[in-house]
Amino acid sequence: MKRLSFGLLVAVAALAAACSGSDSAAVPTSTSTPGLDPTATMQPAASPTSTATSVPDATDTPESTAATSAPDPTHTPEPTPALPLTATPVPMPTPTAMPVPTPGQAASPLQRMRVVPAFPNLEFQELTNLVEPEDGRGLLYVTEKPGRIRVFPNDQEASNAEIFLDITDRVRERNKEEGLLGLAFDPEFANNGYLYVYYSASGPRRSVVSRFSRNPDDPRIADPQSEFVIMEVPQPFGNHNGGQIAFGPDGFLYIGLGDGGSGGDPLGNGQNRDALLGSILRIDVGGQSQGRNYRVPSGNPFVGVDDAREEIWAYGLRNPWRFSFDTTTGQLWVADVGQNEWEEVDIIERGGNYGWNVMEGAHCFSPSSGCDRSGIQLPVTEYSHAEGCSITGGYVFRGPATPSLLGAYVYADFCSGNIWAVRHDGTSVTEQMLLVTGGLSISSFGQDLDGNLYILDFGGGIFSLVPRG
Repeated sequence: MKRLSFGLLVAVAALAAACSGSDSAAVPTSTSTPGLDPTATMQPAASPTSTATSVPDATDTPESTAATSAPDPTHTPEPTPALPLTATPVPMPTPTAMPVPTPGQAASPLQRMRVVPAFPNLEFQELTNLVEPEDGRGLLYVTEKPGRIRVFPNDQEASNAEIFLDITDRVRERNKEEGLLGLAFDPEFANNGYLYVYYSASGPRRSVVSRFSRNPDDPRIADPQSEFVIMEVPQPFGNHNGGQIAFGPDGFLYIGLGDGGSGGDPLGNGQNRDALLGSILRIDVGGQSQGRNYRVPSGNPFVGVDDAREEIWAYGLRNPWRFSFDTTTGQLWVADVGQNEWEEVDIIERGGNYGWNVMEGAHCFSPSSGCDRSGIQLPVTEYSHAEGCSITGGYVFRGPATPSLLGAYVYADFCSGNIWAVRHDGTSVTEQMLLVTGGLSISSFGQDLDGNLYILDFGGGIFSLVPRG
């Protein structure tokens, strides 16, 4: 198993210590992961309290104490870029609804697993995503938090991961939860060469969703000058960036945004449907409308609703750190990082309210008791900070290699390294198990087109799950 370098371990320990107290940032234990919320020391956290005042995250810079997106006063101010659109938008066909397949074969009971290196000859820096596009080339793409996308063959013997795109010149990663956080390939990537990224930027601090294109002179790489900015969202603080993006089975782009940061949601974004933060968004990137470089699908739940952003698909989330669609049922699974005591897994429904900051998991947060739970969707499952401090969402396993995982949603905790699986029949949990105890700093998961599951260690390795034997 690959180990973190001594220097990285020291940095990780410092980050974890800084995260204790006001906010369990979303970075798993020993390192700082982009959307993760490390809760310092893994000691039992104080019981939830109503944090109505603005308490900056201890890991954030003074910039984050203002409700505006002002440049960080602790470093040289950056000029505010005009953000020219350097690529002419090319309209794509409007997505059409895709049928949701029915579940397949029955699965065997869950069993304990172990992790093994999936690509033992490769090492990376601060991994945040792994994606295989549907272009028939058999290549895997990973994102590194500083701002690079690397590509390599889906082969256990792969020995070289080349740079596909480098945007480190525009990615801000000053705080532990900032950086290059999301990657999604256009469903027509094989024909149009489009890929989409979510990254943190400065001057002012914001989250950016952009489209890039393959280099026409060398399709093995993307052109960093081809950036077409789809959306920018101001970020008041340096944590809770969310950052996952993915195309759904309906062909629309889904975007996960945290509540804006600090601790306890001081700006009230989680329950504010007039704010994009604290939500899962759904947009159509196939065209432009109303001065925006995207369209709002007519089926979004808040289209035409007063005091609500029409881009919102679901809300009430604190820091959705990784979401995914079940390739068989089409269900959208989200792992939402907790504050003081509880980490949760949700199945997202159209227009659903997932409770933050009224609730943390299935428990009252503000107020700490007697909260109004009406209209709130409760999590599928949760775990306390006795078992971890920062959840990392995974996938519903549909691969051929491990029948005992078939149909189970696999997720982990960055701080403890624990990996769990849960089965849900659409109404309730039918089976749940702790698969692996500790060992990695799991920043993300990935899945290839065959349904094989990959575990991304923030220290630089990619791993697989195999049965104990």
